[in-house]
Amino acid sequence: MELLEIFGYLSALLIGFTLGLIGGGGSILAVPVLAYLFSVNEKVATAYSLFIVGASALLGGIKKYLKGYVDWKTALVFGIPAMIGVTLVRHYVVPILPDILFVIQDFEFTRRMGMFGLFALLMIPAAFSMLKKRKEKKHSKDDKVVYNYPLILVEGLLVGAVTGLIGAGGGFLIIPALVILANVEMKIAVGTSLMIIAFKSLLGFFLGDAITMEIDWQFLALFTSITFIGVFIGSYTSNFIDGEKLKKGFGYFILIMSVFIFYMEFIS
Repeated sequence: MELLEIFGYLSALLIGFTLGLIGGGGSILAVPVLAYLFSVNEKVATAYSLFIVGASALLGGIKKYLKGYVDWKTALVFGIPAMIGVTLVRHYVVPILPDILFVIQDFEFTRRMGMFGLFALLMIPAAFSMLKKRKEKKHSKDDKVVYNYPLILVEGLLVGAVTGLIGAGGGFLIIPALVILANVEMKIAVGTSLMIIAFKSLLGFFLGDAITMEIDWQFLALFTSITFIGVFIGSYTSNFIDGEKLKKGFGYFILIMSVFIFYMEFIS
């Protein structure tokens, strides 16, 4: 096993540890880890990331469900258009993207630049969502969940399409949408978001990538299993360490990773 692969599997442990400790965010590292430490191309990296993100979110979502923090109706209302969006993109759009998207004079803008450039851009709001302290909106027992169906439909399709292109869960987009568009309490929004991420990511992978490309199941199972081990270690550690204090540091780390991806794809 090469040194980069060892770092890659250690990173899988870190991804899971972060998920278990602070409840999210770690999965966004899956794409750069797969691309730069395991040297897989952009299509494979985003595909494998969907599976890893989906499986990890499902594990976290089940934990939230057992605590009563999942609103299944909201998950379906928002999740169905998101599932449609990610499945359409992974099955029909990604396979037909050309290697070179466009040319400006002597500069060739490749598919890899497009997918990883978009990924790096979206890492910035993801990072700021961790740096910004969430404000708990006070809810009374009389508060009702009110759905803005047209906006939820558009937002769900958009989040699904973005997830399909970059292979990340998009919790930083889903949670505010649930709070604002459906008046969902923050704790329930987080748990519901995990279930939405799980189902849309896994469906996008199985109905898109698993059909259109060859999957290295042995590698994917090993990477995901190590991530799960990290989740359990992180969850146990959260009993002794305040994850909220570490969230800010992880937010800065994601910003640094965003700059690193831009450098690797557009400058180096």
